[in-house]
Amino acid sequence: MKWSRERIYRTRLMGWTREENRRFEDALAVHGPDDPNRWQHVANAVGGKSVEEVKMHYEILKEDVIRIERDQIPLPRYRGAGINGRHIDNEQRRMRNLTLR
Repeated sequence: MKWSRERIYRTRLMGWTREENRRFEDALAVHGPDDPNRWQHVANAVGGKSVEEVKMHYEILKEDVIRIERDQIPLPRYRGAGINGRHIDNEQRRMRNLTLR
C-alpha cells in the first residue's frame, strides 16, 4: 500500500509508524474477514496496539481506498521502485491477498 500525504499525516497523528503499518497490512492479508479472531490476531501482529486501534486504523484504510477509487486522492508517485520494479512486484504480491470488506 502506498501512502498519500494525508494518510501519512493522519497515521502520524494516531502514532503509527511505517513498520507498524507494514505489519498491519501483512496481518490483514493473513487473517481474512472470515477469521473470528481477526482483530485480535492483527493487534498481536502489529504489537503495542489495541483491538480498537487496529479496527479504527482499518476503517481509515478503507476510507482512503474508497477516496482513491473515486479520484478524491491522487495516486502517489512511486519512489524507490528500482530499475527492475522489484519493489512494485512485492507490493502487488502483498496486495493480492489483502481484501477490504
